Amino acid sequence: MQIPTAVEALSALAHASRLAVFRLLVRAGPDGLRAGDIAREVGALPNTLSTHLNILAHAGLIRSRRDGRAILYSADYDGMRNLLGFLVDDCCAGRPEICAPLAELAVEAKCCP
Repeated sequence: MQIPTAVEALSALAHASRLAVFRLLVRAGPDGLRAGDIAREVGALPNTLSTHLNILAHAGLIRSRRDGRAILYSADYDGMRNLLGFLVDDCCAGRPEICAPLAELAVEAKCCP
């Protein structure tokens, strides 16, 4: 990942509502959620939510797909992995004990056994 791409993704997440939407979609899994369900869950107005979803999509953090008349939004797990990998890529500087707590966090999150 290049620095401009990482900056765009981090900028997209640097807003409370967008961060809430992204975290909700990560929890929702690959099936995703409809925009109306996302709006109800995070308490966003439809036009505001649309803007947030567009920013997250442009940053490569979420995807959308059509399901009949509905549009489903889901986290782009590859984009998330790329961003997380970029953030920790050089963190150890040859000293794995520095980043070891990050691996422990993933296990504690119960999402990555």
